Amino acid sequence: MKYNDEHLFYGELGHFLAVLSFVASLIATIAYWKASRNKLLDEQRGWIKFGRLAFAIETISVLGIFLLMYLIIANHYHEYYYSWNHSSRSLEKKYLFASFWEGQEGSFMLWNTWHCLLGWILIWRSKKWEAPVMTVVSFAQFCISTMLLGIYVGSLKIGSNPFALLRHELPAPVLFQNPDYLQFPRIFEGNDLNSALQNYWMVIHPPILFLGFASTVVPFAYAMGGLMKNDHTWVKASIPWAAFSGAVLGTGIMMGAAWAYEALNFGGYWAWDPVENASLVPWLVMIAGLHTGIVYKSSGYSLKSTYIFFILSFCLVLYSTFLTRSGILGDTSVHAFTERDMTTQLVGFVLVFFIPAMVLFFYRSKSMPAIKKEESTYSREFWMFIGALVLFLAAIIIIAKTSIPVYNKVFGTNVAMPEDTLFSYNQVQIFIAIIIGILTAATQYFKYRNTDAKTFYKKIAVPTVIALIISLCISFIGNINYTEKGAGFMVAIHVAMFAAVYSVVANAAYIWIGLKGKTKSAGASVAHIGFGLALVGILISSSRQTILSQNTTGIALLPKSKDYDPQENVTLFKGIKTDMGKYDVTYLRDTLNNSNHKRYFEVNFVSKDGRYNFNIYPDLINNNKGIEGRSANPDTKHYFDRDIYVSVSAAQDGRQDDTSQFKPIEMKPGDSAFYSNGIIVMNGVVKEPDSLKQKLLPGEVGIGMNMTVISKDGMYYKAMPEIALKDNQLRQIPDTVIAQSLIIKFNKLTDPAAGKIELGIKEDQSVQDIITLKVYLFPFVSLLWIGIIIMVAGFVMSIVQRVRTGLKTTELINKA
Repeated sequence: MKYNDEHLFYGELGHFLAVLSFVASLIATIAYWKASRNKLLDEQRGWIKFGRLAFAIETISVLGIFLLMYLIIANHYHEYYYSWNHSSRSLEKKYLFASFWEGQEGSFMLWNTWHCLLGWILIWRSKKWEAPVMTVVSFAQFCISTMLLGIYVGSLKIGSNPFALLRHELPAPVLFQNPDYLQFPRIFEGNDLNSALQNYWMVIHPPILFLGFASTVVPFAYAMGGLMKNDHTWVKASIPWAAFSGAVLGTGIMMGAAWAYEALNFGGYWAWDPVENASLVPWLVMIAGLHTGIVYKSSGYSLKSTYIFFILSFCLVLYSTFLTRSGILGDTSVHAFTERDMTTQLVGFVLVFFIPAMVLFFYRSKSMPAIKKEESTYSREFWMFIGALVLFLAAIIIIAKTSIPVYNKVFGTNVAMPEDTLFSYNQVQIFIAIIIGILTAATQYFKYRNTDAKTFYKKIAVPTVIALIISLCISFIGNINYTEKGAGFMVAIHVAMFAAVYSVVANAAYIWIGLKGKTKSAGASVAHIGFGLALVGILISSSRQTILSQNTTGIALLPKSKDYDPQENVTLFKGIKTDMGKYDVTYLRDTLNNSNHKRYFEVNFVSKDGRYNFNIYPDLINNNKGIEGRSANPDTKHYFDRDIYVSVSAAQDGRQDDTSQFKPIEMKPGDSAFYSNGIIVMNGVVKEPDSLKQKLLPGEVGIGMNMTVISKDGMYYKAMPEIALKDNQLRQIPDTVIAQSLIIKFNKLTDPAAGKIELGIKEDQSVQDIITLKVYLFPFVSLLWIGIIIMVAGFVMSIVQRVRTGLKTTELINKA
């Protein structure tokens, strides 16, 4: 059957380029391998040229695939499953790139693209290490390219074709009997981008994160090159790359934290989610390797540990790929991919690098140079090595807990995570933070090999005292009094606060004491200052995080559950100012944005001391991808010393049609009657109550029924349904208890002698627009983001300094 309006050329060309990339990367691997093993210079150069040619073909293929995938998505060619499943015609154009890497194939493609860019920089800069390093990089490219093949070898499927046609993937044979199936509304519109990913952070966060992932292959490739050649001079060349990887991967991780803070509604920036952990662990190990690499370059110690850390950092990236894309975390993480089962291939991806690397490492380890003399405890290399081991220990603890679903699947066990997952991590990692904070403060004051004890203590004394005073002021004047997890954990928070401040003060002082103000050489100190400042921000914002939305109305739109506590969610009625502790809050209005399909709620906050008056705009967006309900996107008002974080936890739309009816109830003074959420008490009849005077027309006489409404949660509300009489004509004036969506009106007098009347009671869900808000106060969370920026700046300074030093060394060698 010939189908109408299909654009098959894009897919045919794209799949050809995927196969070409696969073949070219294999040829590049073989060529560079031959070059690295060949001792004849002319033959070596010939193989390198051939390897470069193959890598160029591979690069062209990868860029071609990238361009074709983007064109298919941007032009809404929904005959392709990937375009249909990850985008829609109504999706804002700025999120098209987010559609590109929402799926597995797009993220592998992104990873592949970064590898190509890094490969050409290595070809340009790595000189004698080009052949062994590019052997590893090309082989990594080869493995990633298999993920995009989508071909069968017997019954085994290798990879997933991003250019697969919708009619081959969607199980709807009746639909595809129609040659105009692309015009069906569901197909024409598209399946859309996951609503949680429709955020600007998801346009920029994944590319940076995947550049960080991709960059870990470079120190790994240098380490493998050193093992293959039994040459350990690679360490110096790899240090700037390790710093680059640490800077970019760290930035990508914290961009993800910023996305979680702005787009998810769990109320924070880090939840120890398994996929968050899986990206953090390679970073921790890479930073450990960076420090041991510097130790080896400066003192000759820690060569073996540098090998191990660089090998494990890359292999842990591969392991995190397995965790994220195998579906094994599908029930435990909001980030995991679950649509394709590629478990076997992903396990092979990890093992094909890990096993040969470890075998070669142990084979070569006996011949590796090692200094037999133990390091002095007053040497910089000793404490840098201890710090690296502590980072590695932190990584082991985190990945061990994160891998519980893997253990359960492999061994058939049913080990469960602790009920309080956050605290299970925090109670360990806070001690890691204490040790690292103190080490980053003190270690730079040591010299390599040995330091005079008196000199060390003299230099470190003043920063120590200043840090102690500042941290005590923060802890006690700042009222750091987190007792929720017991006195022991609170003490640990105070000690960690000292360690964090110590890191900032001591490193700032070292720039003048140790470096004599030479900021060009201060990259490490600046990075440590950023780390310490970020840690201060984490400790203050977490320990003093406060829920502001204490429910003063007693009204709840949802029942109490694990994720919703009515006492911690304030209910707001449109146009009615509501007391919320330190703030008066008013739900002003809401607006549906037709371009992004979000309903924005404008809420006004006025502090009772008059210092703050601002509007904030949290929103709700309808879930898609088969998920019911709506997702909340928080909004945050940023100040230097605090963030006011607001999320809509529930909403009732008063625009819905009113289908309820008045229920007649006979009452007399002193009687009570039930309604669905409590009881109504009739207190008595009042002639011409004050509330009626403004409502009476000339000649009318007013009567009111004084009533009390008592809800199930013990809240009391006054009600006064009224009538106006004139010349035997009766006019009803109902009263509304907005908080209970309750309308009460007078119907008729039924027994004058007994004082009985008939009232009409109606529970009307269309009475009012209502929302409930969860509002947090995060004190000084800005220090976290400022600290991250400073830390990355320190990495960049360090990279620039080392590259410049390397260039000067090369020039001197050439002149000689």
